[in-house]
Amino acid sequence: MIPQADPKAGYLAHKAEIDAAVAKVLASGWYILGEEVRSFEAEFARFVGVRHGIGVANGTDALEIALRALGIGPGDKVATVSHTAVATVAAIELVGATPVLLDVDPDRYTMDADELADILKREPIKAVIPVHLYGQPAAIDRIMQLCDAAKVPVIEDCSQAHGAMLGNRQVGAFGRVACYSLYPTKNLGAFGDGGIVVTDDADLAKRLRELREYGWRDRYISATTGMNTRLDELHAAMLRVRLRHLPADNERRRAIAAIYDKELRHIGKPLVGAGVTHVYHQYVVRHRHRDGLRARLKAMGVATNVHYPMPVHQQPAYAGRVALGPKGCKATEALSAEILSLPMFPELPDEQARKVVQAIHSCIQLLH
Repeated sequence: MIPQADPKAGYLAHKAEIDAAVAKVLASGWYILGEEVRSFEAEFARFVGVRHGIGVANGTDALEIALRALGIGPGDKVATVSHTAVATVAAIELVGATPVLLDVDPDRYTMDADELADILKREPIKAVIPVHLYGQPAAIDRIMQLCDAAKVPVIEDCSQAHGAMLGNRQVGAFGRVACYSLYPTKNLGAFGDGGIVVTDDADLAKRLRELREYGWRDRYISATTGMNTRLDELHAAMLRVRLRHLPADNERRRAIAAIYDKELRHIGKPLVGAGVTHVYHQYVVRHRHRDGLRARLKAMGVATNVHYPMPVHQQPAYAGRVALGPKGCKATEALSAEILSLPMFPELPDEQARKVVQAIHSCIQLLH
């Protein structure tokens, strides 16, 4: 079986470096918020192109403390998309705010900037969370123009876009603050849960550091209410190793995507926006017989996934109670029935990528 993702392969590719980093931490006797975390925070912030990084326990917590640091809470409306991991919406509700779910551009699958312009005129939106999905930046330049004009802060959800760029600027460096998941299958993944928040705002960074550890300014003394969401030293040490290899890994993802782009036929392929450096967290195709195609591929030894099979607003926990934008998420609903994520990870050999292509062509012929 050709796997759709393979985090173990990422470990084996850099096993000696990762094992040495783990051994160093174990021997140090310091396991929470130590030198490895501080170094990773600084290195990752520099990689993104901002001044401050704050390591946390997971990507959902990253979004939650970002919202809290900006003073977003009960009664506030936060605009985001329904085509995203549910964590984006869950974080909004965790601070007591109300999500307003917008539709996506049907070609790029990221926030519809025209609908955002409309909703900013209609509703008292207090923050906007665009999601850079599948490794493709949202229309962040237009989103920033709209939000700056409306004086609404932007929280970038970069959990699937580590290293993605628009022009010569990385995602994560546009908004007031940006949040990343470091889940094992991400382009930059830990070996368990992890997350990081980045910002250029020194005062906001200070507030974020307080929030991640009980509101402490002095140890054991809570100056404000906070939470416990700390990145541990083991993950930080391993992430430092993986960060050194991230540019090469992203380049390898683009090489695999190029094989798919060139050789796939009779199936909807990703459309990359102008000036975009895509990092292909996922390579997502569309086909009207998605479920049949997926079943046949599995039978032929090709694993796939669906990110995401049901929009957030249709899921049982949210259906009928979350607000939608004026377009009603019609593009989101349509694509959710057709999208399919193909095998994509840096260690995938060219030969296997071509076998995926051959299997898809065989399956499509049978489906027709």
